[in-house]
Amino acid sequence: MPIVQRSSAPSTITDGRAGNVRQAVALAGALRLGTHQPLTLAPRAPWRWLSPRRLPGDAQGYGTAFAALAATPPALAIGCGRQAAGALRVLRARGSQVVQILDPRINARHWDLVVVPEHDALRGSNVLTLLGSLNPVDDDWLSLGRAAFADFGSLPGPRTALLVGGPTAHAAWTEDAMRTVFEQVASQLRSEGGSLLATTSRRTPPALSDALRATFADVPHVIWGDGGDGVNPYAGLLGWADRVVASPDSVNLLSEACATRLPVMVALGDVVQVRLARFHRALQERGRLQPRWLDWSHGPIAPLRETTRVAAEVKRRLGVGAPLPR
Repeated sequence: MPIVQRSSAPSTITDGRAGNVRQAVALAGALRLGTHQPLTLAPRAPWRWLSPRRLPGDAQGYGTAFAALAATPPALAIGCGRQAAGALRVLRARGSQVVQILDPRINARHWDLVVVPEHDALRGSNVLTLLGSLNPVDDDWLSLGRAAFADFGSLPGPRTALLVGGPTAHAAWTEDAMRTVFEQVASQLRSEGGSLLATTSRRTPPALSDALRATFADVPHVIWGDGGDGVNPYAGLLGWADRVVASPDSVNLLSEACATRLPVMVALGDVVQVRLARFHRALQERGRLQPRWLDWSHGPIAPLRETTRVAAEVKRRLGVGAPLPR
């Protein structure tokens, strides 16, 4: 049998969803094992429905790009999401070490390591937990964001970053309630001075995006919508902000906001339920959320940076690469 030459750089495997890509890439970058090789799966039936369960011929079940990767599997593969979990099982059977991000919904023994947020129930000897989600936010990332969007520095301070997602089953806020939030933040800016740095997402109701622009029309601002507004300035928004207001629905948004050294406030946090409520409580216990609405007084802030810690543990457990510097 010929010797398979495996790349030392990790492969990242996802279904292409932005949140899943972001977590897989963040972990790959934090491992510092070389430039990661990204792959987006194109699963066909029945793998699209039954992943992560294995079926005969599954090396061909996730698209032609994955089939090529499976023929020369990498030393390490990092996946995020249910589809990736199935693809990782194929690679592991062919000799790759594999790290699954997010609960695969079957026994964790099928992967070398599984990384899940603390507010999930999954536990095990090969399960690593973190508060929130994996993300790339650190001082260097924020500095690059400031450099890439240097014009934001001319906006008057304090600069309030407003991060708006969309209502979900576990955070069922209403458009009317979020309009009230916009009005309250705008009123504070008009009274105290400053500017707005805002972004919406694919899940933000279109009418709410219009309301956001109308409410802050007379306030110095940058507002980016997920559409025809050019390059996403998200790193610039967090890099230049002095404080952050976030909608309550996204673990990723809150994790990234709390990875800065800025005071962070959750809008409409009283609507969250179940796992999301546990996550909010954990952030509050960590002292990472402002306790009073639109009160920005605060003491020293320790950024929530779990990605580096998780990466160090992955390297220790799997015996890959040199130790990360402390």
